[in-house]
Amino acid sequence: MASTVVVLDNGAHTAKVGLANQEEPRVVPNCVMKAKSERRRAFVGNQIEDCRDTSALFYILAFQRGYLLNWDTQKTVWDYIFSKEGIGCSLDNRNIVITEPQMNFPSVQEAMLEMLFEQYHVAGMYKTTAADLAAFNYVADSEERTTMQTLNCIIIDVGYSFTHIVPFVLGRRVLEGIRRIDMGGKALTNHLKELISYRQLNMMDESHVVNQIKEDVCFVAEDFKEAMRVHQCEKKRKEVAVDYVLPDFTTIKRGYVRIPGRPRMDEETMQIVPLCNERFTVPELLFNPSDIGIQQVGIPEAVADCLKACPWQAHRELLLNILIVGGCAQFPGFLPRLKKDLRALVPDDLEVSLICPEDPVRYAWYGGREVATSPNFEEFVYTRDDYEEFGVHGMNQR
Repeated sequence: MASTVVVLDNGAHTAKVGLANQEEPRVVPNCVMKAKSERRRAFVGNQIEDCRDTSALFYILAFQRGYLLNWDTQKTVWDYIFSKEGIGCSLDNRNIVITEPQMNFPSVQEAMLEMLFEQYHVAGMYKTTAADLAAFNYVADSEERTTMQTLNCIIIDVGYSFTHIVPFVLGRRVLEGIRRIDMGGKALTNHLKELISYRQLNMMDESHVVNQIKEDVCFVAEDFKEAMRVHQCEKKRKEVAVDYVLPDFTTIKRGYVRIPGRPRMDEETMQIVPLCNERFTVPELLFNPSDIGIQQVGIPEAVADCLKACPWQAHRELLLNILIVGGCAQFPGFLPRLKKDLRALVPDDLEVSLICPEDPVRYAWYGGREVATSPNFEEFVYTRDDYEEFGVHGMNQR
């Protein structure tokens, strides 16, 4: 049965999807996009790769502020995913492992359940969170004799809309210890968009291009105050400042950082955006959201606060097993800075160890694959028979 299980890590930015017997998931943008160059056509998921000109791309997102609210868009994306163009199989009479946000609203959970059983005719579903799947994969990956029942760890999920800190003690989520920061990849892209538009050139409509700039040039400064001295020292400025060549969508589809002294043939005619302190002030928001008026603590303080809600006997193991997943975990310098700040906040006699997998974006999906192929998977599935007997309310009462 395991080969027929579909695993869908349904994120706000991308959906990671595949069959449980596959090695790798497909990563599909979880939105519908419209381009100025092709007004009559809507691009769903990976169809955006067919678009010649992605300037001023307009996004219609399924998730609003981190929760699945736009069901028409979500159905359009799922129809694409479960077609021949997507993963090449439908959901008919298959079990599905699907993720939802932490502390999801009951009304959203019920709507998802209804859609999967009524419109996609699934045989059964197992609903969980990305943090739970990441924890399950962490156990599967660990070389020590750790089991899910003995696992003590903290999952930091730096997502698109939110950052969640989720502690696990003896394999169970400590609900009182879950912390959410309203800061993620989307807010960082929007802030960079505002900075470039204010200082250089109006890019308020260019979310797609600015997101690529963020991925290509941003990094986390280990010492923010020291890094801000780039404006006092010419030598430091040269180390940080870069020129980013914007795409023209004819010869260049994705922008790149210009290499000093080695110009390309056509660079004189290209639009160039000079970037300096934007490179590290944007990711700094993960550590200081108050920089843009969000009155919340950063990730290190949230981790220290989450510890207070956990039994003191577990603190040592929790700090030794901090797993970081999500797209923003890929910023260069993120781990050293988080470790340095966290070290200053927790007791000196406790060691701090951070683990960031090679692929933090797909990590939860691999956990879903482990769940779907585990021997007792059938016990967790909410089947069609359960749905027909208990309806949408039965799942939350299990």
